[in-house]
Amino acid sequence: MSLFRNIVLAAVIAGLLAGLLMTVMQSFSTVPLILAAETFENAGGEEAGHSHSHDAVAPAAGTAAPADHHHDEEAWAPADGSERFFYTAAANILSAIGFALVAIAVAEALGGLGGWRGGLMFGVAGFITVSLAPGLGLPPELPGMPAAELGPRQVWWTATVVCTAAGLGLLAYTRSALLAALAIVLLVAPHLVGAPLPENHETAVPIELHARFVNAVYATNLVFWAVLGALAGVLRQRFRSGEAAPIGSNRELAA
Repeated sequence: MSLFRNIVLAAVIAGLLAGLLMTVMQSFSTVPLILAAETFENAGGEEAGHSHSHDAVAPAAGTAAPADHHHDEEAWAPADGSERFFYTAAANILSAIGFALVAIAVAEALGGLGGWRGGLMFGVAGFITVSLAPGLGLPPELPGMPAAELGPRQVWWTATVVCTAAGLGLLAYTRSALLAALAIVLLVAPHLVGAPLPENHETAVPIELHARFVNAVYATNLVFWAVLGALAGVLRQRFRSGEAAPIGSNRELAA
């Protein structure tokens, strides 16, 4: 029970800090670009019937599966300013805690994070798995940009994440040439199949704006995952030393 409690506690603290950091980074990087894209969408959106949600920045932060851009004029959305910041922070923190729980649980099954260095490596692997690899086929989208149907995109995104995670795991934890070859196949297969594409690519959003947005999303996500992994490694190591203390004291008493 102590092990489970300490894993959860480490994930919550790491997720809270990394999620807050991500929200601050987004406020200065991706949010201004989203607001700029909204002006182009509002100018041409009525003709195309395309739309967005003001929370579009949260999926970019948590790197969730592709979001649907379908719009309902009566749908509730947080107001710009502190309310939007609060809901974005809440989404980022919850996502970060979930990612930290998965990372620590997987690491425990494989022998532990091993401090901040091991946590950092897990964080980089998380960035590659959840952000970079799926983004090669489904790059982050700005409001007003065309996209394929949501269902096929989610299927491809999920399959890419699973294949990438399995491939990286095989490369890192096996020494078999056959398994290494299988890992490469898993890493490449989703991109050979290809992500679902929209019927047309017409958009009022300038390509330069989209390029800046993609770069900002990848940069913030890399920092987010690195910090999340390093914090999880440090905290898990600290709590693990606390778990080992009673055992050591009992041995000393027995001696």
